[in-house]
Amino acid sequence: MIERNLTATLTKAAALYPVVTVTGPRQSGKTTLCRSAFPEKAHVSLEPLDVRDYARRDPRAFLAEHAQGAIFDEVQHAPELLSYLQVAVDEHPAAGRFVLTGSQHFALSAQIAQSLAGRTAVLELLPPSIDELQRFPHAPHELLDVLWMGAYPRIHDRQIPASRWLADYLTTYVQRDVRQVLNIGDLTSFTAFVRLCAGRSAGVLNLSALGADAGVTHHTARAWLSVLETSYLVFRVPPWQRSLKKQLTRAPKLHFVDSGLLCHLLGIRSAEELRHHPLRGAVFESWVAAEIYKARAHRGLAPELRYYRDHRGHEVDLVLESPASLTLIEAKSGTTVAGDFFTGLERLQALLRSTGEHRPVAARVVFGGELRQSRSDAVALPWSEMATTAWE
Repeated sequence: MIERNLTATLTKAAALYPVVTVTGPRQSGKTTLCRSAFPEKAHVSLEPLDVRDYARRDPRAFLAEHAQGAIFDEVQHAPELLSYLQVAVDEHPAAGRFVLTGSQHFALSAQIAQSLAGRTAVLELLPPSIDELQRFPHAPHELLDVLWMGAYPRIHDRQIPASRWLADYLTTYVQRDVRQVLNIGDLTSFTAFVRLCAGRSAGVLNLSALGADAGVTHHTARAWLSVLETSYLVFRVPPWQRSLKKQLTRAPKLHFVDSGLLCHLLGIRSAEELRHHPLRGAVFESWVAAEIYKARAHRGLAPELRYYRDHRGHEVDLVLESPASLTLIEAKSGTTVAGDFFTGLERLQALLRSTGEHRPVAARVVFGGELRQSRSDAVALPWSEMATTAWE
């Protein structure tokens, strides 16, 4: 077990709210985190069918057994419980009384909004970020190994071969979780759809083309992509539209949360194979986007990630915006800094100056090398420094 960055955010939230909800993908470490942060609380998993049935059929009696508080794991299996939980915490609103975990945000969000609005903090635990990953005794230290193995904790904690674990994870996800959310008769088609999404990671999303390639309708493609999002396999980065006249692209970019799962879906079976793969740059860009997402989510912050692309195809991979500043980010998997790494950043910086942008604008190139370089208007940041950079 390693210390997770979300721990401090979780314990602070538990001091303020009667309920704290931790969502995230399966096997990201939610149970381990919550049991470690609250060792005095009873732990109740709603995975077993008998426990699940008890919670759904007699929620009052179920909650009465845990009146002092508890950790309820995988609570999406008994969403009806949340309405009764609302009554319980309204009667006794002690802070930190209940901790909920769930791996299907879609199944939880509607019930939380309806039953626990104002009563719970909602936090996300994703697979470990690069700084968390380095806390494992046998963590990878080379970029290609980091990308290929991904960050799911069991691969590193138990030293399970990444290719084996990821294959089992994908099979379990498709056979079990997808069937719980969608009534999909042909799981082979859904699996093919997931692989097609992998081929589009770090690209601008065209749902019609994706559906056509998968042999399904646009509506089905949208529904299936929503399942991938709500189970935290992928996330979308919308375009940045800060009233720049040349910024016309409206479709989001698609990114995978875990680079190891992305490599597995792309059929990349070793770190060395990734070195020469034509999608290495896309894998790296999605990894950078996911690392920034994790860095913010594990501090309880919204991702706030965007990307910029105009009608001529001029692009900046990521834009991180706050009321006080803008950070422009390019991801380049190359190990040697080249002048064209900065082209998109320089163009957007000039455009911002011409439109009277008043906020400070920072520009970063995250690249696959090891030595930081500072330019007049940008910094080339080694991939390993993602761990020590504050993404505000």
